[in-house]
Amino acid sequence: MLLKTNPFFAFIALVLFAACSGTTKKSTEILPPKEPDVFAFGYKLNDFEVVQDTVRKGDTFADIFLENGFTYPQIYTVSKQTKKQYNFRKIQPKKPYTFLFAKDSIASPVAFIYQPSMMEYVVVNLKDSIFAEKRKKEVKLRTFEAQGVITSSLSETLEAQRLNPLLAYDLSDIYAWSIDFFRLEKGDRFKVVYTQKYVDDSIYVGLNRIHAAYFEHRKNPYYAIEFESDSVRGITEFFDEKGMNLRRAFLQSPVQFSRISSRYNKRRRIAYYGRTKPHYGTDFAAPVGTPIRATASGTVVAASYTRSNGNYVKIRHNGTYSTQYLHMKKRAVRKGQYVKQGDLIGTVGMTGYTSGPHVCYRFWKNGKQVDPFKQKLPEAKPIDPKLKEAYMVHMQPLKDALDCIEFHKTQTKS
Repeated sequence: MLLKTNPFFAFIALVLFAACSGTTKKSTEILPPKEPDVFAFGYKLNDFEVVQDTVRKGDTFADIFLENGFTYPQIYTVSKQTKKQYNFRKIQPKKPYTFLFAKDSIASPVAFIYQPSMMEYVVVNLKDSIFAEKRKKEVKLRTFEAQGVITSSLSETLEAQRLNPLLAYDLSDIYAWSIDFFRLEKGDRFKVVYTQKYVDDSIYVGLNRIHAAYFEHRKNPYYAIEFESDSVRGITEFFDEKGMNLRRAFLQSPVQFSRISSRYNKRRRIAYYGRTKPHYGTDFAAPVGTPIRATASGTVVAASYTRSNGNYVKIRHNGTYSTQYLHMKKRAVRKGQYVKQGDLIGTVGMTGYTSGPHVCYRFWKNGKQVDPFKQKLPEAKPIDPKLKEAYMVHMQPLKDALDCIEFHKTQTKS
């Protein structure tokens, strides 16, 4: 006897049979990961065939182009069309370069990029019209915090903490009017908030600057907060937590990171003369060629040479104060010239009566030579009252950031 089969049940049976037998098993297609977009020099590199290399010793502009499939007529055209924008005769060994070629059947050239420095690059357009263009990479700033406790010197403390050594120069400039960096003591300590410059996200290209600092010298705290005191002229200065300017009328020293080899002493025995003779200056020992800077703004009243002083410069700052700098190797200013505080006026040497390289710094007050370290020197003006409120608002979060940095003992490098 034949049984009629319900079409619906027949369909269900067919589906179940297929499922059990695996004939309708759905396969999952595994796609390769998408290539991330890579951008450089203003191009999306994914769209091109990229050839990267560095200039080898002896390579010329023509050599590099020949190796990458260009003919002499093409090289001549490129060189002629770009010489006004960049002289490719000056390419240097170990500098990177990049060729971009189109992803077509003939790999037609699109661009050539040469990087003479970490910050700059030159793009030569090779598609359609040929021209060169100098460009700068985007610089990104990253903020850092650091601290240290002085054990012997500021530079050694920075080195032990693996901190940027250039911080020492910035700190010495900021506190040049407040702290004698030649006489730091063990236990003095500091904190800084600063920024550094990077290109290509991770390549360090230099210290930017310090934005806030705290230095504790002989248990006395010194805050220094950066603030633009003159927006018209773009003048930025450092003020303390009360709005007082850290700048003073005179720098502590005419040379950076030196040492005092002899102080002002009316009864000093001078080895050169072999007898006791007053020494009216303060000697700062430093290597020959070290820059000498004006400790205050003023007019050069003498820039000359004598047998005893050697090359020297004398500056009149006002009706009360004058300074003199002796034994220079070279003078960098002339009589009658106006100089600003910190300007280069010469370099350390051994001219005149001297037994070693140093600058003898002499200080006059009302026409009489005195010891500059025993004078109560005038201070710079505090912040403009009109800017005081804005400064206090700006200062507070930076001061809070400094206060939150905890000191810890300096670690010696392993």
